[in-house]
Amino acid sequence: MTERQPLTVLTKRADFLRAARARRQGAKGLHLQARERSPEEPSETPIRVGYTCSKKVGNAVARNRAKRRLREAAREVLGREGREGWDYVLVGRHQDTVARPWADLLADLRYTVRKVHSA
Repeated sequence: MTERQPLTVLTKRADFLRAARARRQGAKGLHLQARERSPEEPSETPIRVGYTCSKKVGNAVARNRAKRRLREAAREVLGREGREGWDYVLVGRHQDTVARPWADLLADLRYTVRKVHSA
């Protein structure tokens, strides 16, 4: 089994905007945006991840639950299958991110990561 790499959380809006203009892939439970960082960009860890859920996902309770699920899925999948030097943004989907069975949500993230890196 591959060792998990540390993940750093994206906090700056500019990083989210750069990821939004890069590669995108959707699945039933989530939407993934990913970009390879340039060598000049400083980073304390090889993989950076951001999470976002709009009000379409639901009220604050639903959005927070969706983000918690996305965070844990990122630890499971991106820690092993993410590539060094990449930024990933996981976007929650209305109803689906919260209601999707856990195994299916992990499968969705694996699928989107595979598709983004094959493009």
